[in-house]
Amino acid sequence: MEPAEAEFLAEKELVTIVPNFSLDRIHLIGGDLGPFNPGLPVEVPVWLAINLKQRQKCRLIPPEWMDVEKLEEIRDQERKEDTFTPMPSPYYMELTKLLLNYASDNIPKADEIRTLVKETWDTRIAKLRLSADSFVRQQEAHAKLDNLTLMEINTTGTFLTQALDHMYKLRTNLQPSESAHSQDF
Repeated sequence: MEPAEAEFLAEKELVTIVPNFSLDRIHLIGGDLGPFNPGLPVEVPVWLAINLKQRQKCRLIPPEWMDVEKLEEIRDQERKEDTFTPMPSPYYMELTKLLLNYASDNIPKADEIRTLVKETWDTRIAKLRLSADSFVRQQEAHAKLDNLTLMEINTTGTFLTQALDHMYKLRTNLQPSESAHSQDF
């Protein structure tokens, strides 16, 4: 899966906006949205929030976890733990990128948030690389990937599957074949 595909999936996540227009409930394939009333918060998918924001039809309210203090806690917890800690959203990286690219003026301390999310991402990817290295060195056959996001799995997925494929080929080539065992007549 490409990063753009993970971002597409993230766009379905709900965020809160405060519209500056009136519109009755709209009926979409994915469900009903609205009604939209000026000054009254309403939850909409990220794709719609971005579209309305670009047209200056709303103000975006950042997700609860998109706060400097909460992100510092998440980063520090991730650095402390040997295992992967649960993230506030399965699409935390994609949502941060989208919301900061299109609505940074609605997000307090946007630069600090960007830095904290990047530090958390870097910590998790380093942890993932160490885990993958250990996995390959110990010649394991399976792994448990708790609390990883789709984007994180995709980042190392190709490398890991290729490494496992090479390990399999090496193992099968090192094992003596059945015909080599019985050359007695």
